[in-house]
Amino acid sequence: MELYARVNILDGIAVRLPRGDLREAIALDPDPLHRARHWVEQGADRIHVVDLNAAAYGDYVNRPLIDRIISELDVPVQIAGGIRSHVEAARLIDRGAWRIVMGTAAIEDQNMVWDLCRDYPGKVAISLDVRPDEEIATRGWTKNSGRYLEEVLIEMSSAGAAAFLIAEAGRDALTEPPDYRMLVEALTIVSEPVIAAGGVRNLDDLRTLVGLEANGRRLAGVIVGREVTSGRFSIEDAKKVLADPPPPRPVGVDELPATPRRAPTRAPYLEELTDGYRRLAAECEKAAAAASAAGQAAEEGKPDQAAIHAFRARGHLDRASDLLDDLARIFAEGSPDH
Repeated sequence: MELYARVNILDGIAVRLPRGDLREAIALDPDPLHRARHWVEQGADRIHVVDLNAAAYGDYVNRPLIDRIISELDVPVQIAGGIRSHVEAARLIDRGAWRIVMGTAAIEDQNMVWDLCRDYPGKVAISLDVRPDEEIATRGWTKNSGRYLEEVLIEMSSAGAAAFLIAEAGRDALTEPPDYRMLVEALTIVSEPVIAAGGVRNLDDLRTLVGLEANGRRLAGVIVGREVTSGRFSIEDAKKVLADPPPPRPVGVDELPATPRRAPTRAPYLEELTDGYRRLAAECEKAAAAASAAGQAAEEGKPDQAAIHAFRARGHLDRASDLLDDLARIFAEGSPDH
């Protein structure tokens, strides 16, 4: 099993995301390249970079920095976040990305993913954020896809995916255990490498992951980040576990208990509405800030900069429009009066 170290990039800095929420991003390092180098110095086998601006807002402001990370590290780097076009995927691969990771696009534009897998064999991994009922969540956990784990695994395996990254949507990696059931299920369904992408709470969780076996196969990798940053264990500790794995424990999906999840304190649709309205407000504020910056740049005689800011504003407005559609659906489906 290989150890992947995560670098989340938001507005040009490395951050940590409690429960995956951008509004609660915690700054870790003003230089993500420095953080990536530190992971490598500690012994990480691979670097997993997530461009949060591109994933959440369609804003590619971090791409020059990511190009530097790819070119300056001496370990393979895989890139995730906002790769939703053939052009952008090809550009990252041409820049030297070891793999690119497709998430939302694997659900919403499967034809493009099939084409990329054909054009760049071994280069396209599929990331699946899975809800407890195994529905795939998209767009940073904010949308339900109506598609489920088994069918998407089979389709993307047929497309030629190089690997699958499996994570649990909504899980807090520091307090809740990994969902071993869905990982075992993935091992039984596809022959491609399966990577546990949701993180672990401690070394005991890591030992369990290392020991899982289904159909004679084990997990190919695990992605860590927050658990190391918060002091649960070190990269060196994790590498020792991976170097001395426990005896295989063949297990079927039915043999594993369901992973407990925190019970909601309010009706689920009210939680979704609350979160959605906050995200909507944040998108509108960012759109207004970008529009203001565009006006300032135009006043200073910088039309190119003005255009960049204007396109950022458009991205935030498009996201706000999507959120409004989601909120209307959530209200219609969840309200007891509708």
